[in-house]
Amino acid sequence: MNQQAMLKKIRKMQEEMIATQKEIETTLFSGSAGGVVSVELWGTKELKAVHIDPSFTIEGPEDIEMLEDMVVSACNNATQLIDKTTKEKMEKYNALLQMGGMF
Repeated sequence: MNQQAMLKKIRKMQEEMIATQKEIETTLFSGSAGGVVSVELWGTKELKAVHIDPSFTIEGPEDIEMLEDMVVSACNNATQLIDKTTKEKMEKYNALLQMGGMF
């Protein structure tokens, strides 16, 4: 393959990589905990929404602590899903990223 064809292929891969990253960033990811809390995060890991089951009642300080823990857990679940999805979708571009000095 000549150099010009190789550069064209690299540019195409770079464009695909950018499009894939934008797709991930604009996707909503969900996480939940205990069937009480669910959250939505954009692929950028920006929190969009927190939902708490209205039937959850707070009767004391331990309930507040439990709710706080569930919010953290739900956010962590969504973040892990974003990381996993990003890794899976960006895997094929690793070689291109490793040649980063070319761009």
